Amino acid sequence: MARVVIVSNRVPLPSKGAKAGGLTVALKDVFKQGALWLGWSGEIAAETATSAKLHNSGKLDFATIDLSEDDYRRFYVGFANSVLWPLLHFQPGLLEFDREDFEGYLAVNSTYAKALAELLRPDDLIWVHDYHLIPLADALRALGVKNRIGFFLHVPFVPASVFGVLPSAEKLLRMMLTYDVVGFQARQHLHDFEDCLLSFLNIARQSGEPISYEGRSVVVDAIPIGIDSRGFARQAKKAVQSRAAHRLFESIEGHAFMIGVDRLDYSKGLPNRFEAFGYLLDRFPEHRMHVTYLQIAARSREDVAEYQRLKRELDRLSGDINGRYADFDWQPLRYMTRAVSRASLAGFHRQARVGIVTPLRDGMNLVAKEYIAAQDPEDPGVLILSRFAGAAEELTEAIIINPYDPEEITEAMHEALVMPLDERKDRQEKLFEKICQTTAITYCRDFINALTGGTNGHSLTSQ
Repeated sequence: MARVVIVSNRVPLPSKGAKAGGLTVALKDVFKQGALWLGWSGEIAAETATSAKLHNSGKLDFATIDLSEDDYRRFYVGFANSVLWPLLHFQPGLLEFDREDFEGYLAVNSTYAKALAELLRPDDLIWVHDYHLIPLADALRALGVKNRIGFFLHVPFVPASVFGVLPSAEKLLRMMLTYDVVGFQARQHLHDFEDCLLSFLNIARQSGEPISYEGRSVVVDAIPIGIDSRGFARQAKKAVQSRAAHRLFESIEGHAFMIGVDRLDYSKGLPNRFEAFGYLLDRFPEHRMHVTYLQIAARSREDVAEYQRLKRELDRLSGDINGRYADFDWQPLRYMTRAVSRASLAGFHRQARVGIVTPLRDGMNLVAKEYIAAQDPEDPGVLILSRFAGAAEELTEAIIINPYDPEEITEAMHEALVMPLDERKDRQEKLFEKICQTTAITYCRDFINALTGGTNGHSLTSQ
C-alpha cells in the first residue's frame, strides 16, 4: 500500500501541545493508514534547515524544518500572507508585492522540496496543501521526483480579472499545472481557475476532462472538505453538560444566544457583523435584554499590520455597542480573542439559537458544518451563512446573505431569532443530511482516488 505524504506550511506536533486544526481533523483517517507529514516546525532559527528533523507519533511520522527570521518574513509574512492571502480573498487593495518576498517564497519551497526528496519512497503519494506551497511540485520535479503529486487549495481562487493584479500570475499558474491533481473547495473556485487558464495560458478545459499540459494530464476538480458530522453531533450532545458550557449558560440566564467563531482575520467580515448586531438592537428593540451575542475571534498573524488594524477596529465597535445598549445586568456583545477548545465549542454551538458565519470570502468554512452538526434536532438553531463561503454551495437551507450589507445581516438575525420551530426543524433536517454526505472521509477518499486514478488500495469507509 502506498504511503501518503502530507505537506503543509505548518506541522502540528503533538509534543508541542499543538491543537488539532481543521486540516488535522480532516485528515485523521488518512493517518490511520500510516503517513508522513512535513512542514515548518514553527521555530525561528539562525539559518533555515537544509534537512528535516524526524518525529514519530504512532503511524504518523512528522518531518519539520526550522526557518530563519529572513525566510519567515519573506515567505510567510511577505508573499504568502501579504500577497496571496489578500489576493485570493478578493482584497487586491491590501496586496503588498515585493519581488524579494516572491524570491524568498520560491526559495523556501525549494528548501521544502530538498528536505522532502531525501525522505521519499518510490511509490509515495504526495499531497500538498494550500497557497503557501504552490511552487512545491515544480521544485520537486526539478530534483527528479517522479511520484504522483496532488495539490489542494483550501482558500478561494479568483477570476482572471483579479488574479492578473499579481505580477507573477502566469508563473504561478504554470506551477499549479505541474501537479497531477489540483483540487478546490467549491465549483466557483474551479470555474475561476479555468477562467485564469484561458486568459493567461490559452487553455480551454472541456467540462469534466483533465487538462493536457506539456504532454501531461492534470486532473482539476472541486472536492469539498467536510467533517465527521455524526461524531461531532455526539461530542456536542456530551459537551453541553461540560463545566465550560454550564458556566456560559448560567451567565446568559435564559437569553437567546447567538455565536460566531472565527480567526481574527479581515476576510471573515467581522466589522460588518458587529455593525449588523448594533443595527439589530436599534431596529428591533424587542431583542434588547433578551439576546446575547458571543464572538470568539482567535488572534492570528499578529505580525501583519492589517490584522493589528482589524483588532483595533473590533475593539472600538464592541465597546461602542456595549456602551450604547448594555444595562447593569446585561452585556449584549461578548467579544474574546482567545482560542476555545473544539470540545467546548461543540457544546456552545448546540445551545446557540443562531450561528453566524458571514465571511467576505472563504474556501469552505467548517464552522458552518460544525454548527449544523451540533444542533439538537428537536430544538435546532438557525445558521446565517455568507453566499461567498464555499459551504453556501451545499448548505442552501441556511439563511444565505450578502456579507457586505450589514442591514441584510441584521434582518437575517431577526428572522433567525423569531423563526418558528417547525421551520427550524425542517431546515436542520435537510442541512444535517447534506453534511453527512460530504464528510472528512469522502474528502480524503475522493482526493486520493483522483491522485491514484482509483487504484491506490486505501480503504476509507463511508461514515
